[in-house]
Amino acid sequence: MESAIHTNRDAMRRTAAAFIALVAWAGLVIQFDAVLGRTESWAGAAWVMVAYFTVVTNLVVAVTFTGIAAGLATFAAPRLAAGLSLSILLVGCVYHLLLRGLLELSGGDLTADWILHTATPVLVSLYWILSVRKGALTRRDPLLWSLYPLVYLVYALGRGAIEGRYAYPFIDVRALGWPATLVNAVVIALGFLAAGYALVWLDRRLGQPDGRASL
Repeated sequence: MESAIHTNRDAMRRTAAAFIALVAWAGLVIQFDAVLGRTESWAGAAWVMVAYFTVVTNLVVAVTFTGIAAGLATFAAPRLAAGLSLSILLVGCVYHLLLRGLLELSGGDLTADWILHTATPVLVSLYWILSVRKGALTRRDPLLWSLYPLVYLVYALGRGAIEGRYAYPFIDVRALGWPATLVNAVVIALGFLAAGYALVWLDRRLGQPDGRASL
């Protein structure tokens, strides 16, 4: 009986992961099609898209949840799931607090915007709460997770300096100057770390002796 219950739970997790992967892939494809219509070049469209933390993080979501749906244990590691949840939450929070409404969007851009900034953050967060084994995180994990946005920041600033165009207004060195840009980066980094430690705390609160989530 216990084996059957475990099998059913695993099937439900993999089905949920497949749905999340499908949503993320759909958002990326829709966004790519919209960008392709403006660049008329596959390589050009891809290059434009990978400038954005939103796109890169949603791509990681799509690949990771495809792996979970396929039953690959590496992709289902609690530390990876938690770090990815935190990163995609950063996407949603930064967008809704700082970026929403700055551009007039329509068609595929509008649809992709909702999927990549709202749907995937909500779905991935719910998956972590309901389906990921709790109690495995440590206090070092938020520092490890912060390496990902840090690497992106270095990449975005370097690319912006070369191209003369920055992916986000709050890291636009040309418009803000280095002091303001670095202040913005530090504020976002501190918020990310604080959220990471809150996630570790929540992980411990939800953890059970048998390693299962309490929800």
